[in-house]
Amino acid sequence: MSLLVVGVSHRSAPVSVLERAALSADAQAKLLQDTLAAEPAAEAATLATCNRIELYADVDKFHAGVAELSTLLAQHCGVGLEELTPYLYVHYEDRAVHHLFSVACGLDSMVVGEGQILGQIKDALALGQELHTAGRLLNDLFQQALRVGKRAHSETGIDRAGQSVVTFGLEQLAGGADVAGWARGKRALVIGAGSMSSLAAATLARAGAGEIIVANRTQARAERLAEILGGAGVTAAVVPMDAVDGELARADLVVSCTGATGLVLTAESVARALGEEFTPAVPAAEADAEPTVEPAAGTAADAVSDAFSDVPADATAATAAARAVDALEQHGAWAGTAGTAAPRPVRRIAADGAAPPRLALLDLAMPRDIDAGVHRISGARLVDIESLADASADAPMAADVDAVRTIVADEVAAFGAAQRAAHITPTVVALRTMAAGVVAGEIARLDGRLPDLDDKERAEISQTVRRVVDKLLHAPTVRVKQLASEPGGAGYADALRELFDLDPLTVAAVSRADLTDLSNTDVKNRGRA
Repeated sequence: MSLLVVGVSHRSAPVSVLERAALSADAQAKLLQDTLAAEPAAEAATLATCNRIELYADVDKFHAGVAELSTLLAQHCGVGLEELTPYLYVHYEDRAVHHLFSVACGLDSMVVGEGQILGQIKDALALGQELHTAGRLLNDLFQQALRVGKRAHSETGIDRAGQSVVTFGLEQLAGGADVAGWARGKRALVIGAGSMSSLAAATLARAGAGEIIVANRTQARAERLAEILGGAGVTAAVVPMDAVDGELARADLVVSCTGATGLVLTAESVARALGEEFTPAVPAAEADAEPTVEPAAGTAADAVSDAFSDVPADATAATAAARAVDALEQHGAWAGTAGTAAPRPVRRIAADGAAPPRLALLDLAMPRDIDAGVHRISGARLVDIESLADASADAPMAADVDAVRTIVADEVAAFGAAQRAAHITPTVVALRTMAAGVVAGEIARLDGRLPDLDDKERAEISQTVRRVVDKLLHAPTVRVKQLASEPGGAGYADALRELFDLDPLTVAAVSRADLTDLSNTDVKNRGRA
């Protein structure tokens, strides 16, 4: 196994870089194809979310693989290589497996323990399979990562440590108050109708929001979301995107998560809706901490499948609502990132009886949908990705996190052993195939020398010879599989090939065959002449 992962995430890069490091669905496909065309890579898969972009590959050369994957990642995500390099991380072999398993369990997420990443890992695997860039190694790796993530959530209480990023964001807006009590009766404006915005709308519906207004560039999707919300007993309506500014003045709460590459809500429009004046000048120190950059590509949310696609068209409104909410909770798009730059100060809800802000805004998009200048508007409270990351860093860790880490460590060891054992299997199969060929040749030679043997005698001799060969090969092949499954055991396959003079091309042919159905293979290894 020569697994390599090169990536950038909320743990390694500031928001100013992550806002531009984005991969659309088309860019992901092109990245995978270009990676496979590169010499060091035999397989490739990409995990692209709003807070991480990772490229996985099976490479034959470590240093060449790192250089090639880093270059390709920079080319396709829209950030120059020189700028991106300081924020890239690299994991190799078992450490790469450990990283993906940790990601699948939610240990590497901004909100520890969140389970939404499992849907994105599933999507990454599906894309690799669709484009035929994921081979045996990456198929095994991603499928096992999904199993490990599910095991962590079923065997531990990691769910108590993690929560939906939507819920976490709403809790921050509520200032510690119960979200259901805080949101009850509020008029909410939801901008976007993708997985994350839909999850936010469903969460607000359950929390008792009085009315939910949906705005989306594709009106059909907005109408579908409003229909499902209405089926759940919530008053819901749809407005076009050009009516958003007008809706601000009537809204109590705004949630935005779109795939736009520019701002959806400016600070000026928010201030105007609140009847305030906004001074666009930004202090020099703040400008340095948060440079204004025009993003170069769409967000990874473009690649997230429609969370409502599984709801039957003829389902009742209540059934559709229930199924949609369940699907969204399991497969919502993940948004979040923590930068290394100092976070922009976040206004807290006033205490000691002071009046709370007139408008609460939650920005779950990356790049951001809502102008960070809204933080300076007295009548508004904005919680965005940066402030969520800051709040999450102070959140207490659940005791079950240690149990999940133990699961990950055990699963990494088991996966590595299985891969190493699988590596030697083609050599063992080729050896036994060669032995069977030798037995068949000797039996044919015996038939020529003793033509008077009857069928019973010939069968008994054949069985005896095969039994002798099987007994001679049994202990060595069992032992070599055990040795090969241990760290550093890859050399045993080479030793076996040398000792028995097995043709490497024949062994390679066996490795490409379906080892679960050897009867369908044409491999016959009689050694090299």
